[in-house]
Amino acid sequence: MSETLRPLILDLVAFVAERPRPYAEVMDAWRTNCPRLTVWEDAVDAGLVTLHDGTVEASEAGRRALAGRR
Repeated sequence: MSETLRPLILDLVAFVAERPRPYAEVMDAWRTNCPRLTVWEDAVDAGLVTLHDGTVEASEAGRRALAGRR
């Protein structure tokens, strides 16, 4: 995970940790056209969020990462 993007990635994890969110809502809030801003992809690759049946949630690893940032 890019250390430059880490704060944004954790913001995304916090967003879905509040409550499970529909994939479309997450993409609407976190979509980017910048190929260098890979927040969603990095969060998925790091296993911090999960997508199941169209719903995005924070994984256990994501919740631990949030707890470590506080």
